Amino acid sequence: MSFSAMYTFLKKLQQNNTKEWMDAHREEYHKVRDFYIEWLDKMNLKLAKIDPNYYDTPGKKAINRINNNLMFHPNKPIYKDHFGAGLDQVSKQGDFYIHLGTSESFIGGGYWHPSPKILKSIRQAIDYNGEELKKILNKKSFREMFGEMVVDNPLKTAPKGYSQEHEHIDLLRRKSFAVTVGLTQKEVMSNNFEERVVEIYNEMLPFRRYLNQAITV
Repeated sequence: MSFSAMYTFLKKLQQNNTKEWMDAHREEYHKVRDFYIEWLDKMNLKLAKIDPNYYDTPGKKAINRINNNLMFHPNKPIYKDHFGAGLDQVSKQGDFYIHLGTSESFIGGGYWHPSPKILKSIRQAIDYNGEELKKILNKKSFREMFGEMVVDNPLKTAPKGYSQEHEHIDLLRRKSFAVTVGLTQKEVMSNNFEERVVEIYNEMLPFRRYLNQAITV
């Protein structure tokens, strides 16, 4: 089994996105899923060796369901067009997210549309020491890998409790704090993909640690 087989399965699934087709190909699905879980287990051990604060996340815990949540999104297809997983995962947010799919593949991390409580904590950290976050975001190697944070719909005015003239008002207006780096299928299927994942993890780590510390202090 391989990432090539995973992409092939996902392409077939999206062309036949029905429960009947999935039931008829359940064995193939489990083989692909088990391959991904085994790969995640390997990465889980590898990342734990390079990060003393890494949160152990076995593959079965890391991997997300392939079913879409039709209760909240009834117009979506039954099944997703990707396999998603979050390593270094204390909760579903703030993890090291790996998304491998037919339409796009990427690695991301941070907080996308966090709860009001988490967003409040991040803003308090920025108010206290926003210079540290800006230093991380402006690091040359970080910008070369991730560019800007993922575009969100920021507030037009200062959030409650903060001045419009605050030195970090550009960060305080944000509703999300996340970065991503795109992956090609060729890159995912290459022999050095694991090394690429480690490289991305290391570059993203100060950013994720800043945010995670902000919500735990």
